[in-house]
Amino acid sequence: MIVEKIIFMFISFAIFVYMFFKMLKNNDMSYIIILVLEVIGIALNFVEVLFAIKLNIVFVFLKYIFALIIPIFLIILEERGFSLLETINTTKVKIYLTLGNNKKAKQILLNLIDKIPNSYKAHKMLAELYEKEGGMRKAIDEYVQAIDINKKDYNSYYKVAKLLNNLEKRQEASDMLFNLLSKKPEMYDASILLGEILIDSEMYKEAVNVYQDALKYSPVSFDLNYNLGIAYTMLNDFQNAKICYEKAAELNSLSYNSKYCLAEIALMYKDLAEAEKRFLEAIEEEELSADGYYELSKIYLIKGDKETAIKYINIAVDINSKKIVEKVNKDPIFITIMAKIKKPFNLEDTLEEKENRLKEKEVNAKEHLEKMAEITRQIGYNDIKMYNKDERENANGVGDKWQVDKQNIKEK
Repeated sequence: MIVEKIIFMFISFAIFVYMFFKMLKNNDMSYIIILVLEVIGIALNFVEVLFAIKLNIVFVFLKYIFALIIPIFLIILEERGFSLLETINTTKVKIYLTLGNNKKAKQILLNLIDKIPNSYKAHKMLAELYEKEGGMRKAIDEYVQAIDINKKDYNSYYKVAKLLNNLEKRQEASDMLFNLLSKKPEMYDASILLGEILIDSEMYKEAVNVYQDALKYSPVSFDLNYNLGIAYTMLNDFQNAKICYEKAAELNSLSYNSKYCLAEIALMYKDLAEAEKRFLEAIEEEELSADGYYELSKIYLIKGDKETAIKYINIAVDINSKKIVEKVNKDPIFITIMAKIKKPFNLEDTLEEKENRLKEKEVNAKEHLEKMAEITRQIGYNDIKMYNKDERENANGVGDKWQVDKQNIKEK
């Protein structure tokens, strides 16, 4: 028994010295906890030897746990990359963040990085904290540090791209997203963000490729199908746009803009019944109701039903006087019923137009479809030819084409 106690004393003291010098070397006070446990274990053994007494089984168990098992276990973990300092400090950070003390949490993380520059957890948590506070550039720097330490941290790749996009550095953001998707093509959020950046940059063909690749992994995604419909719209590929909008409307019955776009495409193809059906669905959305009633009025004028046309156009004027009256004044189709349209005496006194909840890309696609539907109505589907294949692949040439078409309409 005495030999066992001497061996215990020797090993436990050696571990104590090792931990003590490691604390001094790393300037890491978190080892104090381990040293205190060591002292308790050694003290229990010393009492047992000094007074020649047999300790209760519970105290014997605690002696071995405190002086040997816990320290040896931590040494093994540290050899495998575990950091006691990192674990204790990141735990403190989480507690301070829960309490709302961001300043203290940030200071702990900065001190931790100063002691352990390659701490992935510290850089990642500090990046998230900066992002939460709105410090986008500092957040980017910390996310990049985290990525350098952990090359498979794909979420940080995405966060950096998102922050770069928020800083209007679209090229850098898109480059990072293309790189990310080459490594992790199934990453849904990255595909959505990259597609939006490409659409905003009028790179519609590239956006189509991104969305099509993403649909291989998420075929029933409303956003992917809807955004793909918008990209096809801007490329004047209305057949494929129609397929995408139909899928989007099927996946989300509340996607009224999908139905509005389908209605405009139906007008292009002279399917008045389908267009009317879709516009009646779209007017349930307050954002689209004025335009929907306006389009329904035009449909009934084409059909020769002036009474219904007058009813719908007056509803549209009631909803949004400024916008609808301006459109009516520009469209000769309303000449025959102009006297029956109840225009406000002073448009400046009407309520201000509500803020548009549609995103810019949605507004652009909607207006593009409206213009195309108007051209097909005025000069006929066969004459417009829906643009040739080369023009569809070159979305940047759309503006010049519109000028030509408008001039042709005026001449006719």
